[in-house]
Amino acid sequence: MNHRGSSRFGSDGETARIVVEFLEVAINTIVFLKGVYPSGTFERCRYMNVVVEKSRHPQLRDYIHSTVQNLQPFIQKGLVERVAVIFFDKENVPSERFLFKFTLSSSSAEEGSLESCLRSFLVKLLVSEPLTKVISSDCRWEIVGYFSTLPQEAVGNEEAKLWTSTNTKQWQQPPLITPIKSMSSESANMQLYLEHPSLSECGNQPTFSSSPDENMVIQDTPDR
Repeated sequence: MNHRGSSRFGSDGETARIVVEFLEVAINTIVFLKGVYPSGTFERCRYMNVVVEKSRHPQLRDYIHSTVQNLQPFIQKGLVERVAVIFFDKENVPSERFLFKFTLSSSSAEEGSLESCLRSFLVKLLVSEPLTKVISSDCRWEIVGYFSTLPQEAVGNEEAKLWTSTNTKQWQQPPLITPIKSMSSESANMQLYLEHPSLSECGNQPTFSSSPDENMVIQDTPDR
């Protein structure tokens, strides 16, 4: 997306659209930097005058795009607390969880101000050490949304049926947290941090909770 001139805006819908657009680019960036797919799976493009990598593989591109786009009505209503990109090891156990935590405001603000904050956020992602540490190429990953209420209770069935509860294994001990980037503007606040298992769960026999969190829902995982 090319950077546009500044204009006043204050609708939740417009702020949600910009945040969703950013999340799509940021998730592409995370997956590219983690080295899950061959570099040829991605192509360079510009977003907010920053050179980024975007998937050129139809299934991968559509998975990321459709997932974040389907979050937009929930984000606009303030129902999404966090969006996570979770990587799993060969035993299907979460090994890294990158979480975007954000809140939107309905106050009027300069669109250029929000985009400027998001641009600096994106620049930080490209050089962040936790992101540039390549993960095993045989891992699995997925996009997960953390909702304040079940989607079925908040919107129509057509939107809600795209999301289902997940039984992703949960760590029993509080995870280790590495802050990556945070930003604050008149219309939105956002932070990105990495969660990974505590040292006590890195032994040979870690224990996990398999009970689903009813406020954690997932679309579909991308095909390998």
